[in-house]
Amino acid sequence: MLDYPLRLLPATADEWLGPLPVREAFANPEHPLAVDLGCGKGRFLLARAARQPEVNFLGIDRMLRRIRKVENRARRLDLANIRLLRVEAYYAVAHLLPPVSVRTYYIFFPDPWPKARHEGNRLFNPRFLDALHRTLVEGGEAHVATDHAPYFEQLSAVFAEDRRFAAIAPYVPPEDEQTDFERYYIGQTPIGRLSVRRI
Repeated sequence: MLDYPLRLLPATADEWLGPLPVREAFANPEHPLAVDLGCGKGRFLLARAARQPEVNFLGIDRMLRRIRKVENRARRLDLANIRLLRVEAYYAVAHLLPPVSVRTYYIFFPDPWPKARHEGNRLFNPRFLDALHRTLVEGGEAHVATDHAPYFEQLSAVFAEDRRFAAIAPYVPPEDEQTDFERYYIGQTPIGRLSVRRI
């Protein structure tokens, strides 16, 4: 059983403004960093981290009860390559994650904000792509999935207009890595998947 905290917390005002020394929180800071942005209940994060012990995984979610649940499960599974951060997704990528530090982003089923008047709250926009580009290593990847067709069309268009990213084959997780959202929607509605590489 892990006997040290898995949750990251900025320790100073400067760290809240970023960048946060994320790598120092891991036992093997030289390992590549993957970020599960909006990790939810952690089904994907826990399975992926168990499959890839040579990768450090940072799970980010804004809901404390979800972070606590993932932490408890990671402890029971003795997954030393997981750390967790409770913060809003855009703020984490735009301010807290260090430049050129992330090899892979997994962004599965972000809030689609389906009402027209709320579309401005969606995560994917040119400013967020700026933050992704800033934090990804060269050749780093971002994998996205959503069940909301209009949101998928919008985020696909945002990526298509940005020449700093190149489309690659979409990542399709194996069954044990499917999020709770994905397991619910499979067979009920098409799931849009998009993966890109930072050029």
